[in-house]
Amino acid sequence: MTNLFSPLKLRGLTLPNRIAVSPMCQYQAEDGLVNEWHRVHYGGLAQGGAGLVLTEAMAVRPEARISPNDLGLWSDQQAEALAPILRFLAAQGAVPGVQLAHAGRKASNPAPWKGSGSVPLSAGGWVPVAPSALPFDGGWTRPTALDEAGIADVIQAFVAAARRALAAGFQVAEIHSAHGYLLHQFLSPLTNHREDRYGGSFENRTRLAREVVAAVRAEWPERLPLFVRISATDWVEGGWDLEQSVQLAAALKDLGADLIDCSSGGLVPGARIPLGPGYQVPFAARVRAGAGVPTGAVGLITETQQAEQILAEGSADLILLGRELLRNPRWPLCAAQELGVEAPWPASYIRAARGPAVLRQPLEKSR
Repeated sequence: MTNLFSPLKLRGLTLPNRIAVSPMCQYQAEDGLVNEWHRVHYGGLAQGGAGLVLTEAMAVRPEARISPNDLGLWSDQQAEALAPILRFLAAQGAVPGVQLAHAGRKASNPAPWKGSGSVPLSAGGWVPVAPSALPFDGGWTRPTALDEAGIADVIQAFVAAARRALAAGFQVAEIHSAHGYLLHQFLSPLTNHREDRYGGSFENRTRLAREVVAAVRAEWPERLPLFVRISATDWVEGGWDLEQSVQLAAALKDLGADLIDCSSGGLVPGARIPLGPGYQVPFAARVRAGAGVPTGAVGLITETQQAEQILAEGSADLILLGRELLRNPRWPLCAAQELGVEAPWPASYIRAARGPAVLRQPLEKSR
């Protein structure tokens, strides 16, 4: 048994392997509802053999969307529309997972291929909210600073979305506290200039993340795991950093978080990120060792042996793949072949499972 294809037990749930689809926004929804694009997209990823398929960020409120074309879970109708997709994922052997999110000051942004900045109010945009009234960049709408009543509403929105996610059929929930979105904005002193109990000290800046995790954990069934995605560093001096991430991860573990999904950056424009193969893996390793909590590694992991080595050396417990799965949705099945592991191919695709070996034999004999 390889590390990559060994099961991962978290609470009462066992993932069939250590490969997860990282949340990736598709910007294809209307009114937060799934459509044919999402059915094909997520269904194809599940057919490819990933043990866990995490959806793109699901907005907990309409104003929590990154763009007007994001998926959401602020209504029962959205949950009902998701249910058939989740049943299909489960039928392929994949565990369906949801990422619950609030974009904060980075909300009301167009799809990436439509430009940057904020969508004007006249074109369907809205005024975002944030810990402090600091826009993300030039050309972005100045957000409204949340008061304590607004913060309480955010917490309840996460709880209500988690309840709908469970009703739809999700088995893993991940709280998005990374990439410069609302919970991350509260964490970092670069974006949190508050002077109340949600700003200033480490304890105050982490309060909202801790309250959201505690509230969702109380709603989410004891038998099912809860993940939290963090940006382990802002890559900017004076911002959120790795040591604070270790402290936060330990606190979240005590509140019932089962795995910390370790990404980085996204908070401020212009951060200099040293991109390279597996560049965020050391964050997962440090959080895992320092906080004593399972971690997920993500970011420029593209090769089978690279993923296998990350697990073998104890740097992480789960490998999350993003763009590599957009390029090759069958990456898990190909990885299994490379490692000599029998992986369950969809019945209709079995003829391809041994195709290359079959084709090579006549050529070898002809020589």
